[in-house]
Amino acid sequence: MWTALLSLIVFCLYGASIVCAVQAARTARTPQGAVGWVVFLLTLPWASVPLYLFLGHHRFRGYRIARRESERVVAGLRAHADATAPDPDRVMVNTRPFEKIAHMAVSRGNGARLLVDGEATFAALFAAIDAARHYVLIQFYIVRDDDLGLELRDRLIAAARRGVKVRFLTDAIGSYRLSDSYVEDLRAAGVDIADPRKQRGPNTRFQVNYRNHRKTVVVDGHTGYIGGHNVGVEYLGQDPAMGRWRDTHVEITGPSVLQLQLVFAEDWHWARGEDLLDLLIWDTRLAQQDANALIVATGPGDRTESGAMMFFAAITAAQRRFWIASPYFVPDLDILAALKHAALRGVDVRLLVPDEADHTIPWLAAFAYFDEVREAGVRVMRYTDGFLHQKVFVVDDTIAAVGTTNLDNRSFRLNFEAMALFFDATVAAQVAAMLAHDFASSTELTRSLEAQPAFIRYGAPLARLFAPIL
Repeated sequence: MWTALLSLIVFCLYGASIVCAVQAARTARTPQGAVGWVVFLLTLPWASVPLYLFLGHHRFRGYRIARRESERVVAGLRAHADATAPDPDRVMVNTRPFEKIAHMAVSRGNGARLLVDGEATFAALFAAIDAARHYVLIQFYIVRDDDLGLELRDRLIAAARRGVKVRFLTDAIGSYRLSDSYVEDLRAAGVDIADPRKQRGPNTRFQVNYRNHRKTVVVDGHTGYIGGHNVGVEYLGQDPAMGRWRDTHVEITGPSVLQLQLVFAEDWHWARGEDLLDLLIWDTRLAQQDANALIVATGPGDRTESGAMMFFAAITAAQRRFWIASPYFVPDLDILAALKHAALRGVDVRLLVPDEADHTIPWLAAFAYFDEVREAGVRVMRYTDGFLHQKVFVVDDTIAAVGTTNLDNRSFRLNFEAMALFFDATVAAQVAAMLAHDFASSTELTRSLEAQPAFIRYGAPLARLFAPIL
């Protein structure tokens, strides 16, 4: 009897592994990912089938973003974009690839203020929340109920009590430690919450992938914030284990705020099933700074590899300089080739990564790529003044970007991300100066993988095996 039962279990397990392998071959977005899953599923079904149920790659067939459902809003934004179209003479790069990826147009009349590190970021955020008159749309991947999180809670509660409509969205995995009391305090004060524990989508399909990694705030449709900060005291450099936390947000004004607002409306629609389009303000004032800007939102709901394509378009546009800061460097083959090709063309390609690790596997995996890019002429700079978490890049004197997207496969294919792109020489100069300051707090990598300590030398090739899902 037990033999027969065991045989049945083994038969079912191998049957499930075959079904999952076929599904992986059909839906994986890269050949490497497909091969990795198929081999894993067929050789170790007892371990791979449960993992595939949690981590397997599936498209969001049910994900319908607001801009694809509402022709009225799309038409309105297009008309607004036509009225705020940039002067071609001031745009020194072809913006068409970025606009196609974003499904939106570059607009003029935008303002951008870099917010370097947590103190500046949360001072600006809290001031904007305190000044809100109509609504606050707030979304973070991680929200903690520590001192910073409690201060945010109190300000949102105060806003709600004076009649401001507050909508609060966070991620179930990123904020899994957020207490029920925190959520209930907000709800009791009238804050409208998309409870991460009850959201639709990946949670209903046993998924821990496909996270919403965006970190955005929109106030009254006129001011927006986007960048690398989450809500926790470590982002203020108050975690003794991590030390100083190097990160960047940007405050934006002008028409691009409407694009950021639309991205939030899409996410809210998915999480709650509520259409915000008629409840929000869809006109804005032009900023005196008059920068050309575009919000590029990417994610697994897109039909194309929008995250990787955005980076590819930026790298291939570079003629003189491509500087990028990212806490993780686990690129796909296309981005790897684009970086090497840019360096071979004579472009000054610099990659700024943290010397410290917050997640060991992606930190290790990066070492498996460093030799390859360095041989092509890419300079790898390791930030030593704390932990580097910012996600920014600058192309020549023409493009600057600040947002949430890391230079890794997870951001390219598994997470919902967003970047604010500025096609403006002034903003590009500011981001370049910021990165130059960071380079001064870094050391350039000169040792090959073979010269690294044994932990890195042997761990990096093994960590790279997980590259398709990192």
